[in-house]
Amino acid sequence: MTGWAILTVPLTGVLCGLAAPLLGPRRTFFRLGRFWTRQQFALSGIHWNVRGWDNLPEAIRTGKQPVVFMSNHESLLDPPFLAVAIPIPAVYIAKKEVKWIPGIGWAVWAAGMIFIDRKNREKAIRSIREAAQKIRGGKSVVIFPEGTRTRTGELGTFKKGGFNLAMDAGVPIVPIGLRGTFGALPPGTLIMGPGHVQAAFGDPVHPSDFPDRDALLDEVRRRVAALL
Repeated sequence: MTGWAILTVPLTGVLCGLAAPLLGPRRTFFRLGRFWTRQQFALSGIHWNVRGWDNLPEAIRTGKQPVVFMSNHESLLDPPFLAVAIPIPAVYIAKKEVKWIPGIGWAVWAAGMIFIDRKNREKAIRSIREAAQKIRGGKSVVIFPEGTRTRTGELGTFKKGGFNLAMDAGVPIVPIGLRGTFGALPPGTLIMGPGHVQAAFGDPVHPSDFPDRDALLDEVRRRVAALL
């Protein structure tokens, strides 16, 4: 990530705080966050595109049908890129350490991000229940089921929490395949390089069509892999 990007992350968080009373926290976060991503991609020579969004049911594309978006996790660029690639506002589930990022931590909390304490099982379960309530209230959620970024570029093992969430909320899962972010910002560096990134959306997967959680997990992972 360029020095300008590092400088503007906390600056964007401060701007979110200033604009939130006028526009509302969620609206402010998504507007400024999408602007930041587009700006940094342009400055770094990163080209991007989205595939498959227009093929999703209209109720999902308009935000009337809440869903759980599940994506592979290649890079630190994935959350800001998905904020641009997914046209509707969606609540993110992230590890609790994100809330301590200077400036941006408050902004993402105000936008509705749900933080997971992965070291505390009871708190993690409580956070998943909170997310299910938000979904039943009409909000879509974004989850990286691998739980952490890949270190090799290969798709990792999927954890079960997000699938429990989708089954509890009774909503479809929309698989996403992210390509190119690993090369644009690999592990161990903060310098973005030029390249091409893509978010490919697959057909919704309905939990009720599967006999159990493990069968659902296997099918979603297979579809994410096919989108890569």
